[in-house]
Amino acid sequence: MTDSLTVVNPESLVRLYGGIPPLEEFRLRSINLDWRGPTVTLRLDLSSFPGVAPPEWEGVDVDTVQCHLQFLAVADLSLTEWAPPACSSFRSTSLGKERRMRVRVTGAGVDLDFTSSQFTRVGHVSAFKITADGTDGSRHHFLQKLDSMRFETIPETDEKTFHGRL
Repeated sequence: MTDSLTVVNPESLVRLYGGIPPLEEFRLRSINLDWRGPTVTLRLDLSSFPGVAPPEWEGVDVDTVQCHLQFLAVADLSLTEWAPPACSSFRSTSLGKERRMRVRVTGAGVDLDFTSSQFTRVGHVSAFKITADGTDGSRHHFLQKLDSMRFETIPETDEKTFHGRL
């Protein structure tokens, strides 16, 4: 249930899926916590590939779309289980005040709970070929030109210009 989630920059997902794809199930790859904001950024593989690939991905062997979701003004964070990659589901519910929501990400390998602004950002949208062991270390084909010029794979977690900014 994502009735309270508002993506402020949905253009890349709308381009691929015609809207925000369902988040009932996805593979959670990483969680980035940043005290500035404070923010939580989730790197996740979406559960479906778009019916029609954009020109940037034509002729490329890809089968999985990955993106980052960034939550702003985070409070009351609880992470009681973390064993990535985690098959997860997402649920957001409105708190009915100050445009805040409760976010819950649960599944095999993750139990994450926090409150945040209902306004969420999406970024670093890419496609890649998932490996037999489920990893995402192969080449990523990014939709954003700056990402595609700078990166061929997901950079290490200390690369703040990637993991901390969308």
